[in-house]
Amino acid sequence: MAGKVDRRAKAASDAGRTRARDTITLGIAAAAIILFVGTGGQALQQVIKAMQGHGIGPDNLMVSALLLNVALILLGWRHYRQLVTEVNQHRQAEVQAKHLADRDPLTGFLNRRGLSIAAQELIAACAARGEGVALLMADLDSFKQINDIHGHGVGDSVLQLCARKISEILPARALSARIGGDEFACVIPFDARHPELIDEMASALINAVAEPAQSSESQIDITLSIGIARHDGPQLGSAPEAAFTAMMHAADTAMYHAKRKGRNRYFWFEASMENDMRVRRELEAGIRLGIPLGEFVPYYEQQIDLKTGKLTGFEMLARWKSPHFGIVGPQIFIPVAEEIGLIGQLSERLIAQALQDAKAWDPALTLSVNISPLQFRDPWFSQKLLKLLVEANFPPKRLEIEITESCLHENVGAVRTLLASLKNQGIRISLDDFGTGYSSFSQLSELPIDSIKIDRSFVQKLTSGGDNATIVKAISTMGEGLGLPITAEGIESEEVLKELQTFGDFKGQGYLYGMPEPADETHKRLADLNLLAAPVKPVASEAEPAAAKPEAQNRKAARG
Repeated sequence: MAGKVDRRAKAASDAGRTRARDTITLGIAAAAIILFVGTGGQALQQVIKAMQGHGIGPDNLMVSALLLNVALILLGWRHYRQLVTEVNQHRQAEVQAKHLADRDPLTGFLNRRGLSIAAQELIAACAARGEGVALLMADLDSFKQINDIHGHGVGDSVLQLCARKISEILPARALSARIGGDEFACVIPFDARHPELIDEMASALINAVAEPAQSSESQIDITLSIGIARHDGPQLGSAPEAAFTAMMHAADTAMYHAKRKGRNRYFWFEASMENDMRVRRELEAGIRLGIPLGEFVPYYEQQIDLKTGKLTGFEMLARWKSPHFGIVGPQIFIPVAEEIGLIGQLSERLIAQALQDAKAWDPALTLSVNISPLQFRDPWFSQKLLKLLVEANFPPKRLEIEITESCLHENVGAVRTLLASLKNQGIRISLDDFGTGYSSFSQLSELPIDSIKIDRSFVQKLTSGGDNATIVKAISTMGEGLGLPITAEGIESEEVLKELQTFGDFKGQGYLYGMPEPADETHKRLADLNLLAAPVKPVASEAEPAAAKPEAQNRKAARG
């Protein structure tokens, strides 16, 4: 702070000296002009008379004074030209500095500061014309993944490409800004009687950005989530500054609502979304606090051999025992944990606890755990999982990790390397939710997959007609051809079970066999089935007999 004050004081002092110098120079030039007029008129008269033969010409002192005046005038004129040049350069620098202060250097769009100023002016102008103003908050979905996989250079190119597409679609009077790493804002005037024009523009933006971008390595798919707020809503206020601030908040809320609803879409702001945002903030805070407090615990769902009815293992499912929300399912907290970057920490704690629980089971029983696609982007994931196995002293062959088909479409080369590393450790790989992600036959044959799980959406509707039976049969045939065992999830009735048994030898899981249970209830179930691991007998050390020997000799001596 003191440094800033010193710099400002120095700049003010320099400016003061410059103004004083300019004032003195201007005074000297003015005096020289006055003297030139006085001496020049008299000297010229004498020169003219001398040329006409009526005089002897001006004396040397007057000529010297005249020449000195001319020199001073030329000096003043030169300084005046320099002063004009400096003023012009200063003005240009101010314009450039203002431009840089208000603009994003990467895209050329306004930045947050520039948007605030320009938007308030536009809101005031539109209010005078009776026009409405819409603010679109647009965020690129999964942009961090593009940077992580392809590098920041490609990420910058994607941002520039998106900026060009946005510019091509927005009308001439609209404002466009980049207000964050992957976040854009557009302020658009419109006829308040026809808000559907804004809907059309939002759809056009989403469709334009969704067109695949090509990098030097591969095709990059980009999607956009948009939230929209309008100025003429009574809840947003009327003063330009207040209206802009409220619009930013409302559009941001609507944008996050679009992300929660599946991304690649847009929503207009509604008051009910405020409550959703409040709950979302509470969820984030609860997750951050709950992980170190051990509030997230594993539950276990049975996996059954459908042919024999024998229990073969369990799938670990996460539950959150929240003191505020109660028992929370993974469909609620997993997406939030992924978005705030805590899914890795959460998953590792759950896996560590599950490995400890599973050590008490019969060694023939397997443990399946779900892995988030975000964890697969971690190049150290394989080493982290091996560390957990070593710390728990758990056999890798009893562990099966389940990955979704979406993992296979992000970076096949990296996924293949990671899966190979896991396989080398002895861990089994299962492809979860099969049938929903468009995996190709070649992918399944090339990747080290050990089994596939049919998505529950096909299994639960198996007896209701339609194409579900055909799909399940096709998956069964493909699995048999590839030598991949199949697990069907979502078995909830005897009718579905009987139908599945006609397609082959499956494993299955679902509420027909019981609800997922916490560790203590699972342990009790296995105890009743006599499926707990045999207790490990303590092994006597070599030191113990040696220590006991004198005592035995003493007893023998006492008996003697």
